[in-house]
Order: sequence, then C-alpha cells, then structure tokens
Amino acid sequence: MAKIKITDLVLRDAHQSLIATRMTTADMLPSCANLDKIGFWALEAWGGATFDSCIRFLNEDPWERLRKLKTALPSTPIMMLLRGQNLLGYRHYADDVVDKFVDAAAKNGVGVFRIFDACNDPRNLQRAAGAAKKTGKHVQMAISYATTPYHTKEVYADLAQKYAEFGADSICIKDMSGLLKPYETYELVKAIKSKVNIPIEIHSHATTGLSVATLVKAAEAGAEILDTTISSMAMGTSHSPTETVVEAFRGTEYDTSLDTVKLLEIAAHFRDVRKKYAKFESSFLGADTRILVSQVPGGMLSNLESQLKEQGASDKIDAVLKEIAVVQKDCGYIPLVTPTSQIVGTQAVFNVLFGRYSKITAETADLVTGRYGATPAEVNADLRKKALEQMKYSEALSCRPADKIPNEFDKITEEAKKAGAKNDEDTLTYAMFPKVAPEFFKNRDKGPLDSGSFAVKPAAGGAASAAGGQAGAYVVNVNGSDYHVSVRPEGTMAITPATGGASAAPQAAASAGENAVSAPVAGTILKLAVSEGAKVASGDTIIIIESMKMELEIKSTASGNVHFLVAPGTAVSAQQPVAQIG
Repeated sequence: MAKIKITDLVLRDAHQSLIATRMTTADMLPSCANLDKIGFWALEAWGGATFDSCIRFLNEDPWERLRKLKTALPSTPIMMLLRGQNLLGYRHYADDVVDKFVDAAAKNGVGVFRIFDACNDPRNLQRAAGAAKKTGKHVQMAISYATTPYHTKEVYADLAQKYAEFGADSICIKDMSGLLKPYETYELVKAIKSKVNIPIEIHSHATTGLSVATLVKAAEAGAEILDTTISSMAMGTSHSPTETVVEAFRGTEYDTSLDTVKLLEIAAHFRDVRKKYAKFESSFLGADTRILVSQVPGGMLSNLESQLKEQGASDKIDAVLKEIAVVQKDCGYIPLVTPTSQIVGTQAVFNVLFGRYSKITAETADLVTGRYGATPAEVNADLRKKALEQMKYSEALSCRPADKIPNEFDKITEEAKKAGAKNDEDTLTYAMFPKVAPEFFKNRDKGPLDSGSFAVKPAAGGAASAAGGQAGAYVVNVNGSDYHVSVRPEGTMAITPATGGASAAPQAAASAGENAVSAPVAGTILKLAVSEGAKVASGDTIIIIESMKMELEIKSTASGNVHFLVAPGTAVSAQQPVAQIG
C-alpha cells in the first residue's frame, strides 16, 4: 500500500477555526521555507473565510497573499477551499464569474481546488470543477458530511461516483463537525472505494475528540491523504496534530516519511505567532462532546452562544440545540456547513425566541424553495408553502439555481471600476463582497495591518482611573471602525463613532408612542422597505434588519403613515423602537 500523504491546514483552516481567520500573511511567510521542505501533499492556504477576512479586517489584498505564498512555497501545491457556484461569497454567481474566478485563482498560485457545496448538489459543483479542469490543476470534489437518517454510506458512495464522472481527480470527505467515528469511517471509505478508483482525502475537525482515531481507521480502509495541522495550531475546533499523526504511523505500512524534528521547528514558530491573536481565541479548546448529540459544528456552537447572549437569551442554548435538529430535518436534512449552518442555526434561534417559523429569514425561505440547490431530502411542505408566500415566489426552483442568473461579469466590472477596482482581480474581489470591497480599495495603500495592533488601546488623555473616579476613555475597533468608548464612575457607558462610522441609535424610546414598531432582535438596520411617511397597512414589511448574518423583515403593527426612528446602518438592540405608525 502506498504511504499516507498529508495536507497541512495551518495557513487556512487552523486559524479560521481557532483565531477567527485573523492570521496575517506577514506571520505566515517566515515559516514557508520550512513548510515547503517537509514534503506535504499540499498546504491549504487560501479560500474559505480567508478572502473575506483579508479585506474586512486585515487591509490585505487576498490575491497578493496568494502570490506571496506561491513564491514562498515553490515545491508544495497550494490548496484552496471553494464553495462551488458560491465561490467565496454568499450567493450563487453566474457561470462567467465562476470561470473568471477559477482561472484567476489558478494563475495566481492555486494548485489544488477543493470544491464543495453545502447541499451536496452536484449541479452546483459542475461548472467550478469544469473550469478548474481547464486550468490543468488538481480538482478535488468534497462531500459535506452529515449524520442524518438520509445520509448513508451508500448515498455518499453514489455521490462520490457522480463526482468522479465529472472529472474529479480526488474525493474529500469533509467533516466540519468532528462527527466521523473511526469504525463508521472505515466502512464509509470502503464503500466509496468500491465505486471510484481515485484518491480519497479525509478532513475531520478535532472538536469531539474523535479525529486522530478516525484518521487512523481511514488510512486502514484505504484513504490515501489525511488533513492535519501543525500541533501548536491543532485540536479544539481545529484538526489533529500533524506530528501526532506522523508518529502514529511511524514504522508501519502507512509511514508518512515526514520529519518530526523539522515539524517541531514549524510548531515553535506558530506557537509564538498564536500568542498575538489571544483576543480572537475560540473558547472551545478541548473536546466538546455535546456535538456528538447536537451534531452542530464547533464554530457554529460558539457563534450561537454569542448570538444568544446578544439577544439576551443565553439561557436558551439547550432549546436551540434541540430545535436545530428540527430545522435541519425540515430543510431536507441539509448538511451543516457554510452557509447552511448559519441559516439553520439562526432559524432555530428565531423559532425558540418567537415560535416555530413565525419569523422566517430570507435565507431559510430561499433554502427551502430551491434557491440554494436541491436539498438531500424533501423539505417540509408546510414550511415551503409559507416561504413561497412570504417571498412572493410563484414556485420553488427545480433547476440549477445558476441557470436563472445571466452572465454578469461585464456588469460587475463596470460597478467595480466605480468602486475603485484596478484590474480583474479587484473586480472579482468586488463580486465576492460588494459592500466591503470599496472601503478596502480606498484604504489599500495604507498597507496590511500589523498583528500587534489588535489590542484595545486607551484614547489620548483618557486613561481610566477607577480609584479617582475619572472616566475611562478608550478607542475600540469593531469590524474595522473605531469607536470612542467612555466608561463613567457610575458604570454607564457612552459610545460614539471615532471615524465617521454609522451613527449611534437615536434615543427612540422616549419619542415612540403607542403605535411604535420595535426590533424583534438585536441587529443592524439593513434597509428601509418603504419611504419615510408612506402609508402602510398592518402586516406590511417596513424594515429589513440583518441579525446573526441573516435578513429578517420587520412588519408594521398598525395602519397609518410610517415614520422611521432609525437609519440604514444603525445597530439596534432587541425591543428598541425603530418606527412609529400614525
């Protein structure tokens, strides 16, 4: 049997899982010469959330990161994680955009395309896979792993066979929650091997504590490639330690031939680097065995706890975890991976807070009406009917969603130029994140942030003095915007934008009258659905709020003329008045 090959994830999934994808290119480059000498099958270093994080938080050009890493890693293929027809954004793109993006990624340094779809809908992968094949790079098609009554090893094996027919060079079993169990993995790999004759790679997070044993049994069943990460960025919601797996196979027929002493040198570098990002550390650093029952990805679980705290409902976490299973089933046993994990999780929160499906997010409605693709199993018919009515859709989609999207690259190019794009890579950046890219283009010349700048810093002349009763004044950076925060002796807090950010919410509570409309949840006002002063009826949608990364409609509670108490971009708290009717 061939020796086991290793893909190390330290440059992408490890820091995405542990420190909110904040690692800068400057902190990666010093390790690259050593990483390149090890003999990894590939280094995952691009895609996933790294593209978003580069422009949103780090003021880095993600394309420049890719080029620098390729130069620094001449002997090791760079792997990227690509969300099929979604690419790296949160919607489906037209085929011409998919073609352009994949071609640009290949030209700038990607050597292995790992392509997946949250629905495991082959139609959503075919175009990206075809585009990647044209570049001559390695095409790996991934199966999003879930444990439901629908998902059997036979279903997964048939899916792998379909991917092989599309021209996949290898198959990845992508286990984002750490749900793969050792002996079930053995049977799953055997089932897939009975249908395809291409390499299988195993990607299993360490969140539940099962991953090392799972990788061993996968190798015994015939999997050729395993995903690990250097030990100082391993475990918790990350992955199995590379050194541990290397040593586990030492002297066996699965020996990786990798040098543990050299791996330890790399581990030392990232151990020091990790300290810089302490404020972003995940709280899940051990084994979270709740996931074995809830089946919720570790990152999703921590996110849910944060979201519930924001909504003043921290005590509802157990109820939400139970509700997730209901929503997942109603949504056709959808695998829980970006973006479906966020869609299902947020809908479960709303169900617990307001009653089951009394408030349906726009994304849930799109999911159950085919706008994300075909779900693995049938969705709940009543939920689909309610979603169609809410979104005013005439019918659910049965075709590939992208078939409804005309070519759009030329149109996006014109928009991107107005926003400051200088080339095709900039246009693709704008296509992925049109709300974030213009600000990045404007600030790009300032250069990337230094990882030492992440600390909260006292404002000039405003050092806190609790003993003397003096107000504490700080500048806090939130999502790239600076805010002055003053903490007064009596414990009250005032927050104002420091650099032209969105205005603080007005003191609406005092001015709101009997027919006030309140925000059902904490979030950000995305847009006003009607004009100021417009006449509305009870039940009409008047505001779209973004909460927990999902869109939710706020409806009028009475008939009359609407007067808004908030503007788009305003952050609001739950039950804060946002409009007055009459």
